[in-house]
Amino acid sequence: MDGKGVPAGLAAVADSAAELICGDGGSVRAYEELLDAVVRRAGRDRVGLAEVLRPVADHWSGLHRPRTRAAQRLLAVVRAAVQPVGAEPRAARAGGGDWLETCQHEAARLVIDERVAEVCGWLRDGVTVPMLLAAPSRAGGAVDPRDLVMRLTEYEQAGARPGPADLGQALLRCGGGPVDREVLRAAAELTLPEGPRVAAWLRQGGLPRPEWTVEQEPGPPQPPSRRRGARVGRRVLVGTGELPGRGDFPRTFWPLFRRFEPLIGCRHLLLGHRERHAAAVLPWHPEIVAARMLAEVAATADQDGPGNAGGAEFLPALAASEGPPGPAVHLALAYGLGAGPDADREAAVAALTALAARDRLDGALLGGELARLVLLGTLRLPVVTESLRAAAGTASAGAAGSGAVGGSTAGGGAGVVWPVLAAALPGLLAAVRAGALPRHHPPLLSLAADCARDSGARGTVVGVEELAGRPGSSQAVREARRLRNTLAAA
Repeated sequence: MDGKGVPAGLAAVADSAAELICGDGGSVRAYEELLDAVVRRAGRDRVGLAEVLRPVADHWSGLHRPRTRAAQRLLAVVRAAVQPVGAEPRAARAGGGDWLETCQHEAARLVIDERVAEVCGWLRDGVTVPMLLAAPSRAGGAVDPRDLVMRLTEYEQAGARPGPADLGQALLRCGGGPVDREVLRAAAELTLPEGPRVAAWLRQGGLPRPEWTVEQEPGPPQPPSRRRGARVGRRVLVGTGELPGRGDFPRTFWPLFRRFEPLIGCRHLLLGHRERHAAAVLPWHPEIVAARMLAEVAATADQDGPGNAGGAEFLPALAASEGPPGPAVHLALAYGLGAGPDADREAAVAALTALAARDRLDGALLGGELARLVLLGTLRLPVVTESLRAAAGTASAGAAGSGAVGGSTAGGGAGVVWPVLAAALPGLLAAVRAGALPRHHPPLLSLAADCARDSGARGTVVGVEELAGRPGSSQAVREARRLRNTLAAA
């Protein structure tokens, strides 16, 4: 007991709720631990839980509300826990039957909201369960199959039934390939009606990876506009193929399984959907999440306006996912490196170094997409250059990704950034020769020379020799010569 006579466990739940709701909703682990703690405590001491959480709910009784969607969801759970059981009849609530899919971009948010709505429904109706099945086993949101089977065994012993949304999210968080035979055997022995479905899901290794396509918006690049919020350039987006098995999940999960067509727009504003918890919906499939968020991430780079700021934590969370990154993740990273808001660029740099530290950064892919987006008028080269310089100065960066030209895993941040520059430079230099770009950008060449020197890179980069061989002593020519000489050093 603490000094006020409140059990220490309940006091910790209240303190966590107050902190996370007043903040940004917390990390994936902190957010999920609070949800799980409320569910567990509601089954043991509902009256005590309501008593300690009431001051948190009362603090937000006015017109003001938490600043992030995650914090708002946690507040909804707290308010449901404070209400007397049965205070709000089921008929008075917005039912799932009224749901209509209106936007293919909101798939992750729909899953998150459905699960929170399910928890709130349990609290209002007095339904108790031992714990949340989808509580992550790892920081990025993944659930270990062994943990899921053990939790379902406790459900059996307690005579409880899994919630459709909680079980659905738990299954989506299980993946990564073959499951241990002992775990499969335990799953097959479950007597719950959901047991066969869980066992079959684990046997197949979770959700399969979809096919994907990289698609460029049609038409020529748009000229810059002085109108606030106007789009510039042309975007490169990623589509994903349809996935099987959606019928076993709640309807609000179905958009995740549908074919995603990135060039189909929508009428609502894509603001506020970027958050770390979106990446945690499918920790083994960051490509599915990234593809649906690309339009919103791109808006930070090719649209001006305060509404495009925020959600910077999304890219580092995406980089921390368990599943392999592909074109959608690298495109999201490219847009982030060219973003307008400082926080988004800093987040992109953090994501780049995190991927490199796990040896998951494809430098050739990222560099090629950066060059393409600059040539399409979508990204501004000076902004991208400064972001890459910041990444090069990050001493904690890990090994460089694939695609280096004579690159090295040494050199810290320089070793990470060099493969990106080596892939971007040929296209950018060729564009200047062809007149597609008005001039060279000397700071980019200077950064490339520094990174090549610090990482010990050797070899050649197409276009550098031609520029270095030009007469004169312009800054671009001087930096090209320095880069050429560094790459040719014995």
